Amino acid sequence: MQVTRSQIFQFLCLLSCALTIETRYTPDWTSLDTRPLPEWYDEAKFGIFVHWGVFSVPAYGSEWFWWNWKGALELKYILYMIKNYPPGFSYADFAPDFHAEFFDPEEWADIFKASGAKYVVFTSKHHEGFTNWGSPNSWNWNSVDNGPHRDLVADLGAAIRRRSLHYGLYSTLYEWFNPLYLSDKQSGFKTQQFVEKKVMPELYNLVNRYKPDLIWSDGDWEAPDTYWNSTGFLSWLYNDSPVKDVVVTNDRWGAGCSCKHGGYYNCADKFTPKQLPNHKWEKCQSVDTQSWGYRRNMKLSDLMDIPTIIKDLVYVVALGGNYLLNVGPTADGTMAPVFEERLRGIGAWLQVNGEAIYATKPWRVQAENATVPVWYTSKYNTVYAIFTSNPMQNTFMLLAPKTSYNTVVTLLGNPEPLKWAPLQNSGLLIVLPDLPFTPAKAWTLKLDKVA
Repeated sequence: MQVTRSQIFQFLCLLSCALTIETRYTPDWTSLDTRPLPEWYDEAKFGIFVHWGVFSVPAYGSEWFWWNWKGALELKYILYMIKNYPPGFSYADFAPDFHAEFFDPEEWADIFKASGAKYVVFTSKHHEGFTNWGSPNSWNWNSVDNGPHRDLVADLGAAIRRRSLHYGLYSTLYEWFNPLYLSDKQSGFKTQQFVEKKVMPELYNLVNRYKPDLIWSDGDWEAPDTYWNSTGFLSWLYNDSPVKDVVVTNDRWGAGCSCKHGGYYNCADKFTPKQLPNHKWEKCQSVDTQSWGYRRNMKLSDLMDIPTIIKDLVYVVALGGNYLLNVGPTADGTMAPVFEERLRGIGAWLQVNGEAIYATKPWRVQAENATVPVWYTSKYNTVYAIFTSNPMQNTFMLLAPKTSYNTVVTLLGNPEPLKWAPLQNSGLLIVLPDLPFTPAKAWTLKLDKVA
């Protein structure tokens, strides 16, 4: 049978059409949960979280200042206000002092780039409802009409993207004291005024205006996803939005959704699984262990040091997660030097050891108690063994890897192959060189051609 040129052309047209047919996601979890996670996110491994808002002005206790003062009526916050502010001073009165006069997005972006992070998630709106852009649905309670009088979301986003980092936006669903939300809550969430007039218009506005690579949803726990209309928004986001092919989302889209529905799983703040999860996940952690926003009453003992951060990062990546590390800038737009020092220290370690972090996969064994604790990652035919304390001896034993005659062992940062000997069943004994000094107190062995 002879195939004509016309038939070949028709076949190619049909093939082309078939390849361009896009998956359409319907507004239900059965469909939405089938969406593949864009590859960039799993390969990135490390990101920076930034909490910044009106709460950075009182800078006391935590970013939940307003709620602790007026919602939970915590005594120490009430006394703080009585001691430091005149009678009748309201939370809204803090906003004009959110000057951000020293905010230099290029400087921030340089620090984030130097940290080795591959993405940044910025607070577009926290539970106080103040938006860090000129939201048309937040009159005079936004950073363009009030406080800094500039579009913080846009300014930082432009600087981040100039450094080829992915830009994500945190946005809370609920707002503590918004009258529309309180009215819906009083109805048992049978009305949706807040969702229709505030939440959804702002989410659509954020996506269309700033085209974020990631949306970090929060504030979902008081009401079900049906109240928030989360599945309707996500189906638009995945099907028709300007970021439909690249955008990544988390799992905070309604009460009961965490660790069950959405993109990757946060599960809970500072989530720390004991074993390898079966779904892509992220641990969000803060350098200041007591707060996400900046605190003037922060103490050095409250802060994670560089070795602790690196141990946390390594454990998370070995168990298949991403690590999102938070810093809180001051109200004037300054990045506290202690935060900058931590971020640059992480970057210095990643310059040498990033090969064992970025774009890696969990290995068949995630950890072992060798002479010192060891965490494993892998990439193609290479296995990385990261140890987070100095074994203080010139030999090092690994039990999990299965060697061959072709196995090569090196220490990242040192190109010379290391001497090693196989153990009886599996594992190897490695002769270590003098370990170079690193404030991170962590080193990586690269094992090529092991099983």
